[in-house]
Amino acid sequence: MTKPNLGAFGVFGHYSQWQQLSPGQLRDIEGLGYGAIWAGGSPPAELEWVDPILGATDSLQLATGIVNVWTAAAAPVADSFHRIEKQYPGRFLLGIGVGHPEAHTEYKKPYDALNDYLGELDQHGVPKDRIVVAALGPQVLKLSARRSAGAHPYLTTPEHTRGARELIGPDAFLAPEHKVVLMTDADRAREVGRNALEIYLNLANYLNNWKRLGFTDADVAKPGSDALVDAVVAHGTTEAVAARLREHLSAGADHVPVQVLTGTDKLVPALAELAGPLGLQ
Repeated sequence: MTKPNLGAFGVFGHYSQWQQLSPGQLRDIEGLGYGAIWAGGSPPAELEWVDPILGATDSLQLATGIVNVWTAAAAPVADSFHRIEKQYPGRFLLGIGVGHPEAHTEYKKPYDALNDYLGELDQHGVPKDRIVVAALGPQVLKLSARRSAGAHPYLTTPEHTRGARELIGPDAFLAPEHKVVLMTDADRAREVGRNALEIYLNLANYLNNWKRLGFTDADVAKPGSDALVDAVVAHGTTEAVAARLREHLSAGADHVPVQVLTGTDKLVPALAELAGPLGLQ
């Protein structure tokens, strides 16, 4: 199976954010050297917003991070994949996941739901090498390598990336997201980071993952310790941020989706500022 090739770095944002950018801004991101945009949130199965984004660019790829298996049925998602693939061959990667189990009332275990969903996608002809799975814990990481192209961990550290690579082996794709704040004032940067982390400090899958990485109950208690914030939200000079992001590549990542914590109107300038230190220009 061929690994997806999205380049070393991509850009992560909520799927609604990408709809707010103009075609020119999307082309600017492409021209800066970022290989893909990752669309977070739990978009509807039709994925109609994907086509205009790919249509505005020439080679930029788009990945979902993620389509939620609880809220988007596999059959219409597969139909969307085939529509996009026909129009823009090789430029769409389908990321799926269970999202936040606390938000849903289904009895089925998340692992079983993922496994069944992957089976449905297979039945509808979605190629294994065009799917990635949101994965944090060992069992879902192993599932991602067995049943898809690989894993898209979220809110992790280079240490997690190193362990994930050991679990999934050398042939699976690994794309850990990492948040950044382009500020040299540590207190201000941590404030921005804490605002972004607030919702995740209520969610067991993230709390458990951070504890597996060695963080304590005190670290993950609201509002999150400085050590936790610094680990999952890179901040400082652009050179320092770029060095932190490259740690994921050194630890075994194939591609790092970068989530810049700034307003949509400031996103492209921030990405331009970071592109040089990342070696994209």
